[in-house]
Amino acid sequence: MTPAALQPAERHPDPVAAGTRIGHVHLKVADLDRALAFYRDVLGFEVMQRYGDQAVFLSAGGYHHHLGLNTWESKGGRPPAPGTTGLYHTAILYPHRAALADALRRLVEAGIRLDGASDHGVSEALYLSDPDGNGVELYRDRPQAEWPRNPDGTLAMVTKRLDLQALLAEAPAKG
Repeated sequence: MTPAALQPAERHPDPVAAGTRIGHVHLKVADLDRALAFYRDVLGFEVMQRYGDQAVFLSAGGYHHHLGLNTWESKGGRPPAPGTTGLYHTAILYPHRAALADALRRLVEAGIRLDGASDHGVSEALYLSDPDGNGVELYRDRPQAEWPRNPDGTLAMVTKRLDLQALLAEAPAKG
């Protein structure tokens, strides 16, 4: 997305409640164990419950689940072809920069290639694909007081190169 394509926010006359959040994501996967090896073993999510070879529910910090992985309609399937509709990416929000740095360390150690890495002014993000070709964004938000703004107060998001070496330097020691 080029900066020229960014438009100011449009105010809805009857907006959804400000505390509304996306609760969890369910992904159709071809191979449950392969997907589990990525989300559990690489990214570090914890298994909360597993239903044989059909589904698994994963969490950060003991929540009932942030991610659901299932093969109910997709066992042995192929990723959607480019140019088709569907999920662009799942975005996983980390609580602070050191946690995002830890995620980058995990990816590097697992030999997982990034598709991109950007500083958006409001956030810093790592982009990659999971083993089923689903887009994944790992990101952290900056405090709202640091968000770039235009003179009229609207957001002035950008897409700049994220310094991966500087980010990686902030990863906590492996424990």
